[in-house]
Amino acid sequence: ARPSGSSLSSVILWGPPGTGKTTLAYLVARGSGRRFVELSAVTAGVKDVRAVVSDARRRLAAGEETVLFIDEVHRFSRSQQDALLPSVENRWVTLMAATTENPSFSVVSPLLSRSLLLTLRPLDAEAVRRLIDRAVADERGLAGTVSVDDDAREQIVRMAGSDARKSLTVLEVAAGAVLAGDGRPPVGTGRAADEQEAPVVTLEDVEHAADVAAVRYDRAGDQHYDVVSAFIKSMRGSDPDATLHYLARMIAAGEDPRYIARRITIHAAEDVGLADPTVLSTAVAVQQAVALIGMPEAQLVLAEAALAVATAPKSNAVT
Repeated sequence: ARPSGSSLSSVILWGPPGTGKTTLAYLVARGSGRRFVELSAVTAGVKDVRAVVSDARRRLAAGEETVLFIDEVHRFSRSQQDALLPSVENRWVTLMAATTENPSFSVVSPLLSRSLLLTLRPLDAEAVRRLIDRAVADERGLAGTVSVDDDAREQIVRMAGSDARKSLTVLEVAAGAVLAGDGRPPVGTGRAADEQEAPVVTLEDVEHAADVAAVRYDRAGDQHYDVVSAFIKSMRGSDPDATLHYLARMIAAGEDPRYIARRITIHAAEDVGLADPTVLSTAVAVQQAVALIGMPEAQLVLAEAALAVATAPKSNAVT
């Protein structure tokens, strides 16, 4: 049985990394008095999903509802996503699934039709600045053990883009290095900020922290988004050499060529647009060619389309 007052709908959260999808799901669960269970589609399988649902059904009989949060739901296969349908239809759990890819391509239609789709927009620079300042001052963060100068803060904002998680990662690494060099206890030891003047995180500290925090590109990790972003910016900035560099890194890492083709097509309209409408035709043809040919030959097709966008005149008139 399901409590008659339950009205929370299953939700798919679609947005770029670091915009708060997991946090939002947790707040919904906490605010509605439900139990929060998190699974990652990278590591979980059908067996894990069924175990959580089975436990949720037992708890539901006792009046306790469950929010099941599945991160990276687009990494679930069709059969794994289908396994979620009975629990969603019968309201055994309230599903909150997060994805960074277009759900129309990555989520099965039955699951999509039974869920509310919410699109999270990228954070702007001012939001990331506020987050950094809050992390420096808050007791749950650095608790005032360091301060961050303006140049360092702006560098973190530029590096993070719209990714709040990345900004916090770089800040934490930089602060940890500064505190270690200052001879103070590491972050989280509860040292009062006013015992002595807090050391300052500088631009140099942030740049060093970025090197330490960076990991080799892996399509299953956060660095995936950095490389994709750099690829897009290279096409937009009319830099064919950089475009090929980042394209090669994605291909070498095993990125889905269909995903790359979709990104190229989007920017053929967004960045080139009416300045050269034939580029969009080229990009659409590349999507078809990738599907027909496959890898490794399709890498040449992808390169042609990416270079077409990179070397074409630019116009954002369509936007």
